[in-house]
Amino acid sequence: MSEFTVTGRWQARDGWQSFEKTIEADNEDVAREHTFAEFGSKHGLKRPQVEIEGVDA
Repeated sequence: MSEFTVTGRWQARDGWQSFEKTIEADNEDVAREHTFAEFGSKHGLKRPQVEIEGVDA
């Protein structure tokens, strides 16, 4: 597994908030999916409410 840094922003009550997360995954696509899943479970957000701007190894 590799470590990826996912950057982007998510829709909070008072506007858009930036984020940067480090995730262990097999590839970039899996890292994106884990990010969507984490925001969905922790914050109750749908995919359109999370914008991923970049995934770096």
